Amino acid sequence: MSAEIASRLEKLGITLPEAATPAANYVSFKISGNVLHISGQLPMENGALAATGLVGSDVDLETAKRAAELCAINILSQAKAALDGDLGRIKQVIKINGFVATAPGFTSQHLVINGASDMLVAILGEAGKHARAAVGMAALPLNAAVEIDAIMEIA
Repeated sequence: MSAEIASRLEKLGITLPEAATPAANYVSFKISGNVLHISGQLPMENGALAATGLVGSDVDLETAKRAAELCAINILSQAKAALDGDLGRIKQVIKINGFVATAPGFTSQHLVINGASDMLVAILGEAGKHARAAVGMAALPLNAAVEIDAIMEIA
């Protein structure tokens, strides 16, 4: 991991968790050439889902934003595993896809996914800026409030 990224993580008080293993017949990440694809990450914290239910009824906006931050942290944990511990190999986050389990009428998915976008930039700096989608869903696996995947260019 680069010293700059390690310093940012320390200033934010973040220790990247161990990368979660897949729960089904897929891989957590896949490298093709210089592109790293990270499978969808849930808002896991200390081995448990940090936010479950529908945003806009069961989960408030601030809790959902925190869930998106956790998804971003878990994306970086997967990237660290994929890159043999060296997050400095991330040239840029190309795109994230953010999925938000939402109650009918909730239309602030973009504000939820801002949590992940802001976290990626806070940790990776300019390399963390990305294109994205923020999509409302009827439900997500394990009743998670948020799920996010990522595509990154790597060295």
